[in-house]
Amino acid sequence: MKMRKLRNLEVSALGLGCMGMSEFYGPGDEASSISTIHRFLELGGTFLDTADMYGPFTNEVLVGKAIAGKRDQVILATKYGNERGADGSWKGINGRPEYVKAACDASLKRLGVDYIDLYYQHRVDRNTPIEETWGAMKELVEAGKVRHLGISEASAATIRKAHSVHAITAVQTEWSLWTRDVEANDVLATVRELGIGFVPYSPLGRGFLTGAITSLDDLAADDRRRTYPRFQGENFAVNFAIVDAVKAIANTKGVTPAQLALTWVLAQGNDIVPIPGTRKVSRLEENLAALDIALSDTEIAALNSAAPIGVTSGERYPDMSSVNA
Repeated sequence: MKMRKLRNLEVSALGLGCMGMSEFYGPGDEASSISTIHRFLELGGTFLDTADMYGPFTNEVLVGKAIAGKRDQVILATKYGNERGADGSWKGINGRPEYVKAACDASLKRLGVDYIDLYYQHRVDRNTPIEETWGAMKELVEAGKVRHLGISEASAATIRKAHSVHAITAVQTEWSLWTRDVEANDVLATVRELGIGFVPYSPLGRGFLTGAITSLDDLAADDRRRTYPRFQGENFAVNFAIVDAVKAIANTKGVTPAQLALTWVLAQGNDIVPIPGTRKVSRLEENLAALDIALSDTEIAALNSAAPIGVTSGERYPDMSSVNA
């Protein structure tokens, strides 16, 4: 397995996003998901990504079961900040210091571990100064409960403020051929200036770039993507043109569209560690094979031309108010 560094934290060059194993993308299968995590570890993967809100809470429990007896093989990342009730209700974004500490303790218990390798603030609480939130996170590091700190979907200004309190190891934000905002909004430039690693989530465009989703009928009735603007109405048709272009280049190269899309993200730099999610071993193996694919300058230029910054139609989320805060 090829390895990369997020600041000073070494991880497998491709991580595994575990969210969809428990929620949002249709019904899950715990046995299949655990088998997928075990196969990831067998193949040399180390970097697992979860969050307390996934499930809610059940994804951390699932990951904890999967890594029981294998803790030394795993770089474990989880997140707090999107507060939910046990019934799935949404309580809001919470960055208050007392909540940060309580959330960490709860995650440790659910995961069945003594420490978290990388602890992210999942979303920025606009009502709590970032310095106060990160002061509490710094205390978690000092207490030995957390080894590295990260932040997700934060603006360049917020990243700088948080980094001044305690070094950020990784920034996690959506980045793919159909979501290239970080290249234009100063987030990527700031991260690189400060020597922070970057973790793109949804590097396959929430599955859209695989070409497997040709209409909403391909999604389960309770699949959250049905509510996302990019999957609806005219946006779907416009965005599928990107998929067609990726497919054409992938066919010429003899790889799958998913592999090509992942390879493009990986080619953006050795400080980039994507975390595509899947609950199937076959998809996992397909994704990991992207690590052995190289793109020529001509192929990269063709992909950039097919999916230039800003070409995708529709917002990323139904409500963008918590993004890049």
